[in-house]
Amino acid sequence: MKASKKVIGTLTKCYACGTYNYDGSDHLIVAAEKKDPCFAFTKNGEQTDTLWEGPGGVMTLTEFHGKEDLLLATQKFYSPNDSAEAKIVYYTRNENGWDCHVLCDLPFVHRFGIIEKAGRKYLIACTLKSAHAFKNDWTCPGRIWWAPLPESLLEFNEDHQLALRPLVSGLTKNHGFAIHENADGSTFAVVGTENGIYKVDAPENEGEECIAECLLDTPASDMLYLDFDQDGERELLVLSPFHGDTVSVYKKKNGIFECVWQREKKMPFIHAIYAGFIKERWVAFIGNREEDRELIAVEYKDGDYRISVLDQGAGPANCMYFEHDGKNMLLAANRETDEIALYTLED
Repeated sequence: MKASKKVIGTLTKCYACGTYNYDGSDHLIVAAEKKDPCFAFTKNGEQTDTLWEGPGGVMTLTEFHGKEDLLLATQKFYSPNDSAEAKIVYYTRNENGWDCHVLCDLPFVHRFGIIEKAGRKYLIACTLKSAHAFKNDWTCPGRIWWAPLPESLLEFNEDHQLALRPLVSGLTKNHGFAIHENADGSTFAVVGTENGIYKVDAPENEGEECIAECLLDTPASDMLYLDFDQDGERELLVLSPFHGDTVSVYKKKNGIFECVWQREKKMPFIHAIYAGFIKERWVAFIGNREEDRELIAVEYKDGDYRISVLDQGAGPANCMYFEHDGKNMLLAANRETDEIALYTLED
């Protein structure tokens, strides 16, 4: 696989990326790690809007589709050492621009998403830690939180917030997060921590609690849980340890996940991860933020996992695959070079 690159914008320490459908069309959304704006682009890469000028600290962007189509975001997570005021917010459109509303205050919230089953939606949110007394203090672990969501979020604000419930506690460096789909269309979350990788499912019935299980006790910074070798069973593609340098694949054998492949070359400060289903197979896109600052594609082909280097030197914090006009595309927030980039992918 190879890629042609187009830089579509510049944003200091660009970090989070996602999509948001408003004004009747899909937009690419990119927000900043620090106190900087959030920009919207068409899928062709033309900038259309500035959703906010600040305060930033955006680790996650995700759409909510209920009675209203809203954009949810983390806010004021500036670093693991400066995120005690972090929260989850949502944005609505007005005649003159955008309004920000508080969904819930959640100190140290880093990643979150929405899972769904039988038409019921649940917010799953992950706190990287719970408190700290000094820089790089990890003595107060984080949690996985959950809450059922109503069809409308407009009732929530600074004074009336969504009530979250703890699901799993004692999780150190609770960093990784991905949403995947089941065959029946329901979705689940996968969470990566120093304690291992957890799968979070929606409950079977309304009023019951979400369900969490530990899939693998290996420390993980991020992961994907997909059937890469197309044998009918999902594998875990894991980035480890926290902000680490190693890409591995784990496969379940006799009920236990075992490492079956690992990239020999190390990728210091590995961070970006996403997957696309391209020509009937899953392809993972991975990027790191130090040394070569690579963006690579990983796929299972001819009985082994293969690497394609798509870019070097850019340093992506996050990336996102999408299809547009019959093309396979990748949006990347290249944090280390302040680039917002679009890549057109070709086999």
